Formats: sequence, C-alpha cells, structure tokens
Amino acid sequence: MKKILIVDDEPDIRDMLSDILTVKGYEVLKASGGEEAILYSAQNPDLIILDVNMPDINGIAVCQTIRNYISCPIIFLTARIEDRDKVAGFQAGGDDYITKPFGTEELLVRVDAHLRREERTRGTSKIKFTGDFVIDYKERTIYKSEEKISLAKKEFDIIELLSLNAGQVFDKERIYESVWGYDSDGDSSVVAEHIRRIRVKLAAAEAENKIETVWGVGYKWVK
Repeated sequence: MKKILIVDDEPDIRDMLSDILTVKGYEVLKASGGEEAILYSAQNPDLIILDVNMPDINGIAVCQTIRNYISCPIIFLTARIEDRDKVAGFQAGGDDYITKPFGTEELLVRVDAHLRREERTRGTSKIKFTGDFVIDYKERTIYKSEEKISLAKKEFDIIELLSLNAGQVFDKERIYESVWGYDSDGDSSVVAEHIRRIRVKLAAAEAENKIETVWGVGYKWVK
C-alpha cells in the first residue's frame, strides 16, 4: 500500500484529501504544519502533498529541509501561484503544483502519474560506471567509494536521464520536459540550477563530474 503524507494547516483540506486518497486505497499520514511534516517525513512516504502557505514553516522551506533526505515526489498545494514562486518551488526540489480549488480527478491523476513514474524508475537495474563511481537506479542512489552521495529527486532524475543516454546532448528544454513533464508550470531555467547543485555535491564527495556542458547547446553525460 502506497503511503501519502498530506501537509496542510486547514483541517477541512486535510480531511478532504485524506478521504479521497483513503477511498482509493492509499495509506494516509496527516500533518498540520511544517514542523510536523518534517517529523512525518521520517516515515518514508511514497509521495507528499505539501501546502505552500503555513503559519509555522512554509512549504518551500519544508521542502528545502527534507529534500536531500527524501526522494519521493512532492506536490505543492497552493491557493494562488506566481511564476517566481513556481521557480522557487522547483528549485527547492518540488515536482508539481496543484492550485486550490482543485478537482478530485485532477488530484488523483497527478498523484497516480507521479507514483507510476517512481515505480518505473525503481524497476531499473543497477549499473556501475568507471572506477569507484556507482549509480544504483533501483535505489535511486549514487556512490563514490561506497559512500552515498545524497541527491534530491530531480537531481537524480537528471543524472538518470543523462547517464542512460551517455554521449547524447540534451538542451535545457528537453531535460525539463523529460524530468518535470510536458504539463508542468515551471521554467527550463531551473535545469541549470539543479545541475549546478549536482556538481557541487559531486565535488564535495571528490567524485568525477561526468555532466559536461556543451556550450550553446546543452548538457551530456561523458562516456
């Protein structure tokens, strides 16, 4: 049974979402604020529905806090959203947005799509690259000398896309469409930020940076 964490400071919203998802067979955890969300994230949910505007810790800050340790999809829930807020959410490690009010069908379709994408990824076999650098696609983890390098979900998604197509050049728009989805309400500029963060983490672990910038074109994984 898939486990979904609902985070919203409004009890009516929490209860409504819980009822919708429980009927569909999901196990539901409910948090009333950011602090509780951080605590509940330790229970390894398969997906998080996270309200952006909360009085204690807002959803963007919660996402930033847990993202290096939690790889599951995070869907932001918000009453209204501007482009700069969407970019901030995606940069924090979010995967999608749902705007209030929302329809039950839209919610379930988005939840199901993200969970199915996770299942497809987990079915991929483990592949070892050069030397002591390992990518485990099933566990969605990379290692340097058997030491785990923590990655946010979208960061690993980018590594997965590029490494499984080593030598092929991808522009930012194509990476964005492949990783975030065609119908996402974001901007391909977040790709460069995610790749910058990946490179920082690889450098900190003294791991080889295999993501090469092809100037004026995009990025590729060096064979």
